[in-house]
Amino acid sequence: MLDNISFSISGGEIVGFLGNNGAGKSTTMKIITGYVEADKGTVEVCDIDVVKHPLESHRKIGYLPEHNPIYPEMFVKEYLRFVAGVYRLGKDANARVDEMIEKTGLTREYKKKIGMLSKGYRQRVGLAQALIPNPEVLVLDEPTTGLDPNQILEVRNLIQEVGKEKTVMLSTHIMQEVSAICGRVIIINKGRIVADDKESSIVSVSQDAVLSLFVEYSQPQDVNVLKALDSVVSVSQESESSYVINSSTDIRESVFRMAVANGQVILTMKQQERSMEDVFRSLTK
Repeated sequence: MLDNISFSISGGEIVGFLGNNGAGKSTTMKIITGYVEADKGTVEVCDIDVVKHPLESHRKIGYLPEHNPIYPEMFVKEYLRFVAGVYRLGKDANARVDEMIEKTGLTREYKKKIGMLSKGYRQRVGLAQALIPNPEVLVLDEPTTGLDPNQILEVRNLIQEVGKEKTVMLSTHIMQEVSAICGRVIIINKGRIVADDKESSIVSVSQDAVLSLFVEYSQPQDVNVLKALDSVVSVSQESESSYVINSSTDIRESVFRMAVANGQVILTMKQQERSMEDVFRSLTK
């Protein structure tokens, strides 16, 4: 269930839409694309109300659902021509289909029945059908699900290329995907938006009060001596001579001075930065 969420996406933006299973990602995307009608509120795509003018709004949107509803008994090219016919592309249909087959990497597979394809290639067919009408807005629900690493990279590059001239909204559970292609991140938790900004801004603003410092010494240390430093919250021993020191302030200088005073050698000292994955877990736990 969604709880009064509100956001807008500008042309040329690639926005990552993140959330745990059941957070409301797919529901939001279905409402945007007109497959589900919201109980209240309005949704506009390219200034068109999706409820009042469904046909006009659908012409502006390319949609790849999480569970790709394609016809397994149809050949790839046959299916894409069918989609082009639905959108009434007329004389431009064949050229558009051929272009999408090449762009989505289906050149070797287009003569096969969809049911014979791997899950990764079925995803490509779904992406091709979403691009057939040359939409202004592309809504992708888990677009790289089931793809191998090389295919994921190819699809990411395609999304980035498409994003130069279209508005792209995609949901994913792959944090590296967000870092690689999304200029903005929206995180939803239990039907509410809990973050909406650039990834770097979300990570920096979401820093916890506790800082983590990784320190590796040339020989083991007394954990109780490390715990006695000012503002230290806790100390965990990672290996025989390495430790993570959690503190409420930056204690790097104190750690260094203590090592010098005790004749100890520090091999490594690094303030650990939070990742997007850390922030996501923190905001959606």
